[in-house]
Amino acid sequence: MATEPHDIIPAETDDASGPVFEDFEPFPTGDTMPAGSEGLEAVHDVPVKVQAVLGRARMPVGELLHLTSGTVVELDRRVGEPVDIFVNDRLIARGEVVLIDNALGVTLTEIVRQDR
Repeated sequence: MATEPHDIIPAETDDASGPVFEDFEPFPTGDTMPAGSEGLEAVHDVPVKVQAVLGRARMPVGELLHLTSGTVVELDRRVGEPVDIFVNDRLIARGEVVLIDNALGVTLTEIVRQDR
């Protein structure tokens, strides 16, 4: 059996209401940190680049230079397909685009585990 470069762990779903997510307790603020999380406060303010990729397109530079407002660019994905979530250029999850209070967001539906 060939090993895959990553395993996908789908979120638990309830067909009637969509994905169901487990609630997590916030990190404690006192001396009692969860096992293995000592010193994590030091990285809480480290900036990371997060990207939600809806799709991709290839085109020659000449065509790119002729794009104007209102031009439609065809992407390599269909409506309803999951978007890829990258953190520092590494695929970490997939999700669905959502609209909340006139702002776009992404609901994570799958966590991608990279084998090391």
